[in-house]
Amino acid sequence: MSDAQPTGSAPDAAPPAHGHEANSKLTLASALGVLGVVYGDIGTSPLYALKASLLHFEDGGIERWEILGVLSLIFWSLMLTVTVKYVMVIMRADNRGEGGILALMALAMRTTTTTRGRWIVVMLGIIGASLFFGDGIITPAISVLSAMEGLKVVDPIFEEAVVPGSLLILIALFAVQYRGTGQMGKVFGPICALWFLAIGLLGLWEVLLHPSVLLALSPSYAFNFVLHYHTAAFIALGAVVLSVTGAEALYADMGHFGRRPIRIMWSAFVLPALALNYFGQGALLLREPTAIENPFFLLAPEILRLPLVVLACLATVIASQAMISGAFSIARQCVQLGLLPRLVVRHTSATEEGQIYVPQINTILLIGVLVLVLEFKNSDSLAAAYGFAVTGTFIASSILATIVLHRVFGWSMLRVAVVFVPLLLLDLGYFIATALKVPDGGYVPMILGLITFAMMATWYQGRQLLFQRLRQDSLPLKSFLARLPQSRTIRVPGIAIFMTGEKDFLPGALLHNLKHNKVLHEKVLFVTVSNEDIPVVGDARRREVVELAPGIHRVMLHYGFQESPNVPRELETLNAEGHIAFEPMQASYFLGRETIVQAAVPKLWKWQQWLFRAMQRNSMPATEFFRIPPDRVVELGVRIAV
Repeated sequence: MSDAQPTGSAPDAAPPAHGHEANSKLTLASALGVLGVVYGDIGTSPLYALKASLLHFEDGGIERWEILGVLSLIFWSLMLTVTVKYVMVIMRADNRGEGGILALMALAMRTTTTTRGRWIVVMLGIIGASLFFGDGIITPAISVLSAMEGLKVVDPIFEEAVVPGSLLILIALFAVQYRGTGQMGKVFGPICALWFLAIGLLGLWEVLLHPSVLLALSPSYAFNFVLHYHTAAFIALGAVVLSVTGAEALYADMGHFGRRPIRIMWSAFVLPALALNYFGQGALLLREPTAIENPFFLLAPEILRLPLVVLACLATVIASQAMISGAFSIARQCVQLGLLPRLVVRHTSATEEGQIYVPQINTILLIGVLVLVLEFKNSDSLAAAYGFAVTGTFIASSILATIVLHRVFGWSMLRVAVVFVPLLLLDLGYFIATALKVPDGGYVPMILGLITFAMMATWYQGRQLLFQRLRQDSLPLKSFLARLPQSRTIRVPGIAIFMTGEKDFLPGALLHNLKHNKVLHEKVLFVTVSNEDIPVVGDARRREVVELAPGIHRVMLHYGFQESPNVPRELETLNAEGHIAFEPMQASYFLGRETIVQAAVPKLWKWQQWLFRAMQRNSMPATEFFRIPPDRVVELGVRIAV
C-alpha cells in the first residue's frame, strides 16, 4: 500500500513550545536517570581516550610537555565541544522538548520552502543518522573490550580471556533486548553514579599527590603541542576526540529528562569527575611513564583493580545499552520520517512509549559488533576506527543548528557566525584528524555510514518518485465526488476503509475495486496517516474528520516521529466521539500493494532500483505496521514504473 507520506508543518517563525521544560526539575530520580542514560558513553571514554592519544608518541619515551599538551587538548575539547557547543548552545534548539539529529532536521525542514533547500536539509539529516548507526556498532565493541582489558592489569594470565569474555558479554546484552530495559534501567543510574564517583576519586588522589599536572588547564600547552607537531598533531587530535564521543547524547536524550537536569549534572558532577580522572592519569604518567600500558586501571591500588574491572564492565554495558536503545529510537524516527522502510517495532513497556525493540536493527548491530571484536581484538586497534562517525555527526548537527537557530529561534546571522564559525572549524579539525585514520581502521565507520546513507537516500528518493507517479496516475478526489451522484454505482452494506498517502487523490485500490466489483460501500473512509515534524502529536490534534459526500469521509490521523500508528484504535475513538458510526466487525480495509517496475526513462540508477525493490519487498507488512487486523484486509495489486 501507499505508506503515509511525511508531511511537515507549515513554516512558523515562532520557536517551538518547550514541551518538557516545565517538568524538567532536578530530582534524585532524574539525576540518576541522566547519569544512567545520557552520560554512559562519554563516561566510559577515560578507559581508552588518553592512552590512545599518547600511544603515537611513546617511541623514545613520552616527555612531560607532551603529556600536558594532550591533557590540555582533552580538557578544552570537553569544554568547547560538550560544554559550549552542546550544553550551552545546541540544547537551545529543541523540537518541542525533543532533541537529536532527526529532530533538528525536522525543525530545519519546517522553515525550508525550496525543493533544493529541503533536499540539502534531508541529506544532512540522513548523513547524521547514517553515521549514528556506524557509531552504534563501534561503541559497544570498544567499550566492552577496553573494560575487559583491565583483566590483563590484574593478572597477565587473563589476557587470553579478553576477547572471548567480551563476546559473551555482548551476545548476552543483545540477547536480552527483546525484554526491554525497564528492569535494567532501575539500576543503571546508581551504577553510573558509583562509576563517576570512583573515577573522580581515583583521579583526585593522584592529582593531590602531583598537583603540577594542573598546569595543563592552561590552553597554552595545547597550542604549544599543536605548533610543535604541526601535521602530526592531527594524529593525536584524532584520538583526543574519543574523549567527547557521546556528546551527541546530551542533545538526543533531552526529551527524556529536560534541558535543566542534563546541564546541571554535567557541570556539577560529570565534567569534574571526567576532568579529575584524565588529570589523574596524566599525573600518574608524569610520575611513571611505563603506566602508558593502561593508565586508567593502574590509577587504582592493586587490591581495587579487580573490583574496578567489574565496575568498568557494568558501566560499559550501560553505555552500550544506551547506544542500542538510541539506535532503536533513531530507526523508528527514520521510518516515520520516510527515510527507511517499515520495520517491526515492538513495545516492551505497557506505560513507556519510548521503550521499543526493533529486531532487524538488533540483529544488524549484533553481527557488526561481533565482527569488529573478532577483527580488531583490542581497544587500541579499534580506537583507530572510532571517531570518524562521531565527528561527521558533529558537523551535520552544527550546520543544521545554524539553520534552526537563525530561522526558527530568530538569532541574527552575526550571532550565529560568532558562535558557530569557531565551533565548525573545531569540528572540521576533528573530522580531518579522524579521516587520517581511515587506512588504520577508520574505513569501518566510513563504509558502514556509506551503506546506510545509500539505503536511506535511495528509499527517500524512491518514495518521492513513487508518490509523484501515484499522483500522475490517480484521479483527483474532487472529480470523483463530482461525478458520483450521476453514476449508477451500487452501494452495498458495510464500511470500506481505503488507506492512502495522498489525501487529495482517489486511492488506486478504490478504482480497482470499482472496476472489478462494480460496487461502493455505504460508508467509505479515506484514511491518511500524516507524519508530522514534531516528536509527539497531542490527542486534541490526532484526528481530523471531514464529510466529503453522503457516507464518504476523509480521516486524517496525525503522528509525531516518535510515535507508532494504530489505525483501528483511532477509528474506534471516532465512534466514541460521535464523528462516525464505526463498527469494527463491519469494516474492510482496502490496501494497495505496489509492484515496482523499471520506467522507460528511469530516474534511479540501476543499483538504486535493485536496492529500492529489495527494501520494499522486505518492508514490514502494512497490516502489522498500522495494527490492522489481517482478517479484515483486502489487498489489490498495481504495477508502478519509476
